[in-house]
Amino acid sequence: MFVPFDTLPEYSKIWIYQSNRKFSDEEITEIENDLKTFVENWSAHGTGLEASFILKYNRFIILSVNQEVQQATGCSIDSSVAFIQNLEQKYKVDLLDKMNVTFKNGEHIAHKSLIDFKRMAKEKAVTANTIVFNNLVNTIEEFNNNWEVPAEESWHSRFF
Repeated sequence: MFVPFDTLPEYSKIWIYQSNRKFSDEEITEIENDLKTFVENWSAHGTGLEASFILKYNRFIILSVNQEVQQATGCSIDSSVAFIQNLEQKYKVDLLDKMNVTFKNGEHIAHKSLIDFKRMAKEKAVTANTIVFNNLVNTIEEFNNNWEVPAEESWHSRFF
């Protein structure tokens, strides 16, 4: 069951998928339609999930489930991953590779491999104050408070 993202409780579980490129406005419209259809039909053991999504910066897909209503299970999580894999194929993007880092470079959102980001840190092209997207957050509350943070306040801090 689709609900507006801002109505989900802060303890709701989230999954963040970052694209290796920015989606066009047309692609965003299509992805939003596909996501809404998916979320409306997303279920666990035949029970609809109270779920939602948001898209940020034309690059991030954030899915969320209120686990107090119905827990996402292995099969329901597998179905969401299959849905994301279909988006990857449809739009020729990478959404599942966790070995990439996305960060702010001024007003621009940059996407680099972990190896390149580490090299940039060594060369001081990025610093501990560089705003990074910490996609390891697990709840809406963590997303709101700890998703866009200086690198020194996330797992990226090990590079500085």
